[in-house]
Amino acid sequence: MELLRTKINYYLSMVRTPSRNPIPFDRQATYKISVQGRIDPNWAGLMAGMTIRLTTEEACPPVTTLEGELSDQAALLGVLNTLYELHLPVLLVLCQSYMPASDKSVVTEITPP
Repeated sequence: MELLRTKINYYLSMVRTPSRNPIPFDRQATYKISVQGRIDPNWAGLMAGMTIRLTTEEACPPVTTLEGELSDQAALLGVLNTLYELHLPVLLVLCQSYMPASDKSVVTEITPP
């Protein structure tokens, strides 16, 4: 019962807290996605045309980074589902820039805190 109460309170606090700069679901955005494992660069078509870059270090598992523009968050979900089906652990999903809802000609850069 306490766990349920905690989850409800968390959900309500997230819903009530307005975002200063909400990212629209239906706008084009540039994403960076990192996964543990290898993805062949020839698979860019399966990853919505994102650029595929492999990083390897000696004592660490390989990390593949995907970067590129996606048409909306449904496209992002498609890429994430493909990564899930390939059994690749997701390390990072970062929205680097997006088109705000107010003006489709302006790109908003996101700066990390």
